[in-house]
Amino acid sequence: MKCSAVITIPARLASQRLPNKMLLNETGCTLIEHTWRNASKVSKAIDVFVVTDSNTIQQEVQSFGGKAIMTSPDATSGTARIVEALPSLPDADIVVNLQGDEPELVPSAIDAAITCLEEYPKAHVATLVTPLREKDALHDPSVVKAELTPWTNESLQQEFESCPQVWRAITFSRAAVPAAREWHDDLLKKTPPLFWQHVGVYAYRRSVLDKWTCLPESPLADLESLEQLRLIEAGTSMIAVAIKQAANGIDTAADYSAFVERFRNK
Repeated sequence: MKCSAVITIPARLASQRLPNKMLLNETGCTLIEHTWRNASKVSKAIDVFVVTDSNTIQQEVQSFGGKAIMTSPDATSGTARIVEALPSLPDADIVVNLQGDEPELVPSAIDAAITCLEEYPKAHVATLVTPLREKDALHDPSVVKAELTPWTNESLQQEFESCPQVWRAITFSRAAVPAAREWHDDLLKKTPPLFWQHVGVYAYRRSVLDKWTCLPESPLADLESLEQLRLIEAGTSMIAVAIKQAANGIDTAADYSAFVERFRNK
């Protein structure tokens, strides 16, 4: 089933670990421009919008030819900001939530998430995961883990390192899940993988966002500070697409310096 899709990039100036990071421009253009330009390469999206509460970010986006939608500063999450912007978005079937600090995510990964919603009508949300092979990352609360099971519909099953590419998301956690009763390091090498890192990109059916404000509150989402748990607790069907590796998100000054170095060495 062919669907229309738009990409939205929630962006705000307030950032505890790296203030004003959306406007950092040591590469010659701002971080938000890098993310916007990368998102513009997604072949299945008809348009890209930055959703922001900052006049400064709005002006920056307009200066490089992008489209920005203003929202209130009261939004509690990126998704809530997108929900507020829905009336100003094109009437697309799928709305992608891409973080503004993900300028290096491979565009084909976003295309894959959109494709999943086209091919799997029972899925309400598509997201991305990658195998987690490092013990330190498994126990790092800043690395979000996903518990998965194979999707029951076999129509789009492909091989990814000898395992199905498409999975059903059971839950997400900052803890080391699933928890092995008896640990040995070879568990990290299993194929199919036992441990998965979540890549925070979401392709929503518009109908999910239309009902967002009616979803019940989620104690787990509040506890772990993971908004996707609100969907899981509400029984929303979420499909996960496996990609080979996560992009380098930018949360700290060191992350940004590394990004600048990679950019200059291209």
